[in-house]
Amino acid sequence: MKALKFAILAGLGIGFATMAACAAGPAPDPAPQQSVQAPSPQRPELKPAPKPAPPVEEGYRVDSGDKVKITVYNEPTLTGTFVVDGQGVVSMPLIGDVSVKNLTVQELQRLIEMKLKGDPDAGVQGYVRNPQVSAEVASYRPFYISGEIGRPGEYAFISGLTVMKAIAAAGDFTYRADKNKIFIKSMDSPDEREVRLTPSTLVRPGDTIRIRERFF
Repeated sequence: MKALKFAILAGLGIGFATMAACAAGPAPDPAPQQSVQAPSPQRPELKPAPKPAPPVEEGYRVDSGDKVKITVYNEPTLTGTFVVDGQGVVSMPLIGDVSVKNLTVQELQRLIEMKLKGDPDAGVQGYVRNPQVSAEVASYRPFYISGEIGRPGEYAFISGLTVMKAIAAAGDFTYRADKNKIFIKSMDSPDEREVRLTPSTLVRPGDTIRIRERFF
């Protein structure tokens, strides 16, 4: 009898446990893990590179005070750097004085080639058969600055030189200087012109810059 009661109670216990498990339902699946992507680094904004100042050789015309390097291929004795004198002339071996004033570099090359080659039909002596010449400006004539400036005088010219850089090289403005307008006189002009001063105002070889006193 006792064994029968024990069996009945055990069966009831198993039944209650089964019902509780069914009521609770199946265990939920674990939530899927979401992959976290690191934010992509922002690329810095690319700024266009500043345009370089055009070389002075483009359209530049040779004048007194310039130094020109002339290379005659396979002719080292004719190759060298020559100073353009006050008359606009360079003196070279064999061909002597050559007037180069107001010539472009390309025109200067052709003139030297012509003089070295000569013209037998015209009775002009030649020195080199089929000469090949290249030329470049080795250094430009200086510029000048005067007026309300720290150190007036003559200064070496470099390609891309601006008036603001020229003023800095000459000791900067005096306290009386007009910083808005200046005067510039070019070698090829007898008159100076008034120019509004900006950071991009360029200097040309041989220019004379005058800084005037400001009006109070």
